[in-house]
Amino acid sequence: MIVRILGEGQLSVDDAATAGLNELDATLSDAIDRGNEAEFRRALKALVAGVRAAGTPVPPDSLQPSELILPYEDADLAEVRKLMTDEGLIPG
Repeated sequence: MIVRILGEGQLSVDDAATAGLNELDATLSDAIDRGNEAEFRRALKALVAGVRAAGTPVPPDSLQPSELILPYEDADLAEVRKLMTDEGLIPG
């Protein structure tokens, strides 16, 4: 799947990494639901880092559409809440 991290670019992430990323996404969703800023910050950094680690950069001149869009690492809770769906940031 192609994942865009806002402000950074796109990464191609193998479907095998989805389970681990969904766990990180669930932690992030829980922190947002509880309004826990410290846990939210840690969870967002972990999710973005997980995508970076699992992904391979897509060339900037590629015209592939993004299947998922993640916020930039320093996004605030309100910004991320706007991107959330019932399934979190990563559909499960």
